[in-house]
Amino acid sequence: METHRKTVLGEWVLLGLTALFLCLLLGLFFRDRRMLEAPAALETERKAAIEAVHPDPSPLNLNTATAEELTALPGIGETLAGRIVDYRAANGPFGALEELTEVSGIGEAKLMALEGLLTVEETE
Repeated sequence: METHRKTVLGEWVLLGLTALFLCLLLGLFFRDRRMLEAPAALETERKAAIEAVHPDPSPLNLNTATAEELTALPGIGETLAGRIVDYRAANGPFGALEELTEVSGIGEAKLMALEGLLTVEETE
């Protein structure tokens, strides 16, 4: 009889441990499932303006651009943008992009970096 009691007690202990193990596995399953869904939720919350991702692809007209617009170009700071505007005011509108090299601080390398970002159009 004592052996039967020990056997039944052992079976209950094993059944309890098995139930505890299954609950642990179920908890891990739901935690992993939540972790897989979380990045998608975070990704949809990050929305940027289309202008920040894809800036306006149209080239900037060198003859009408303001100093502020020129500073948005790579390698053009406030000082250089001011020189471009001053040069345009003193000498009239640019006839070709190559004339930009006559502005102090702009050489061939900088002109090549600005290729495709600037255009020279007649002003009315």
